[in-house]
Amino acid sequence: MLFVGLVGYGAYHAWDTRAVTHGAGEIAPNIPQQRNLASADAQNINGYQLTPLAKFSIEARVLASKSYSFGREATLSPVDLALGWGPMSDEAVLNKIDISQSNRFYFWHVDAFPIPREEIETHSANMHMIPADGNIEQTLKSVRVGQVINIEGYLIEAKSADGWRWKSSLTRNDTGGGACEVMLVKSIYVH
Repeated sequence: MLFVGLVGYGAYHAWDTRAVTHGAGEIAPNIPQQRNLASADAQNINGYQLTPLAKFSIEARVLASKSYSFGREATLSPVDLALGWGPMSDEAVLNKIDISQSNRFYFWHVDAFPIPREEIETHSANMHMIPADGNIEQTLKSVRVGQVINIEGYLIEAKSADGWRWKSSLTRNDTGGGACEVMLVKSIYVH
């Protein structure tokens, strides 16, 4: 009986977390919107001082999602989302790209480029999500690969009293360490 229950739960979980498919074509065609801030009031979340650097909104396809429970960053950002827009929201393109996440990085691999390398790099990003409240955290943790989401909030710099800091990238054309967006999520809508 326990075995049947475990198999049933496993099947339900696999069905409930399966990737969403849309077919060929860009489903999130617009570039992210960003307005840099000259100055902004900091706020405290979980003992960290968060200073907004830019107002930020994005409609994107979820390329990968990874939850984190351990490590300093996890107390602020329990989930990273790899997001794609423009050509990186097109299933015909994405079917030719292997995507993964590990240790707060987003990785991709191709055997042959379906679009130029620069378009992959400038139309996708790994974003460290800091939920503004528990409902947003639950939504962030429940999004599935392939879903289209709208997120609004702020790109931030986080600091702690012991000197630790985590600063968001403010451009979409950088790569490697420090290129991820660190975002305080004020609202999220899943299509």
